[in-house]
Amino acid sequence: MTKKPKLLDQVRLSLRAKHYSYQTEKVYVHWVRRYIYFHKLEHPKNMTAKDIGDFLSNLAVQHKVSPSTQNQALCALIYLYKHVLQIELGEITNLMWAKKNIYLPVVLSQNEILKIFEQMSGLPLLMVQLMYGAGLRKMECHRLRVKDIDFERQQIIVRQGKGFKDRYVPLPQVASGPLNAQLEIVKNLHAQDSNLNVNGVELPYAISKKAPKAGTSLSWQWIFPSLKLSNDPRTGIIRRHHVHPTVVSKHLKAAVCRAGIHKKVSCHTFRHSFATHLLEANSDLRTVQELLGHNDVRTTQIYTHVLKRNNNGSLSPLDQLVQPNKIVQEPSIDYLKLTSNHSHSLSQPSQFIFLNHIRRHNIKQLPKRPDPNAQLH
Repeated sequence: MTKKPKLLDQVRLSLRAKHYSYQTEKVYVHWVRRYIYFHKLEHPKNMTAKDIGDFLSNLAVQHKVSPSTQNQALCALIYLYKHVLQIELGEITNLMWAKKNIYLPVVLSQNEILKIFEQMSGLPLLMVQLMYGAGLRKMECHRLRVKDIDFERQQIIVRQGKGFKDRYVPLPQVASGPLNAQLEIVKNLHAQDSNLNVNGVELPYAISKKAPKAGTSLSWQWIFPSLKLSNDPRTGIIRRHHVHPTVVSKHLKAAVCRAGIHKKVSCHTFRHSFATHLLEANSDLRTVQELLGHNDVRTTQIYTHVLKRNNNGSLSPLDQLVQPNKIVQEPSIDYLKLTSNHSHSLSQPSQFIFLNHIRRHNIKQLPKRPDPNAQLH
């Protein structure tokens, strides 16, 4: 008799059967485990919607997680009860939601992007250029394969992006040369692996059964492969994976620091900048929505809130009030000479107040400071 797998293994098997990503699998298992430990190892089938509400409220009140984190935990638990335990949950009435913040994306100017590019080189530079030039998500860039690049039509095919959707994005002409050079590296690694009889790369769904040799063909190889072989976390097979996601992030963080940019910059910032710069160039909102792969145009509309509204990018009424040809002239009084005998003993804030007093009352001449060494009569 076959032993029934443990609960967390059931969650993993269910997610894999529905073709969820490995990252989603790790996150969902993490939240199910935390949910069980929160209720002192009580089995979820013995708990109700109230217990879910207690757990999620604890995340918001005690741990002060963000609304997106709390929602992620909720999705994991709903999946557990609906698809694994197959238990119908009632309404969660005792749930205390985390306070939702209005988030505006961080957008870099073109000058800032150039400064960052100047501080990067090699593979990380090429990957960041594709994220900005094609609006790719971080993992979409990592999972590009040789067959996804169409040099003739200057397009990139994003396979199984967020929401299991395919889409076309533009291939930047500037990146065509470096991409061809990267393909030569891929060909050399592929030839090396073939000579050593290394297992083929990971394939989606049941393609490995339909075409057993597809994983060893050049067209299915990663565009950005790792230089080392590693174990597949799901099957344990030793094969070549794409470069680890933390590699680009570390290089980008160092480049931003060297460039002297103090914004909170991540790989996703270049996707935000891609959308914003297209809208600033009068691209159609629907076109940008298709390039980004958004389901709802309202998601794309968030970028309209960070657009430059005029030529100098300012909406300040002060800039409209004080025109360049109407700048208030400075008084013709020589402040250095005027205050040489009166403000040298004042602190910096006191000097500021003292000078403002002179400007406000238009004082032309001040009495001389008495000499402390003079004899009193």
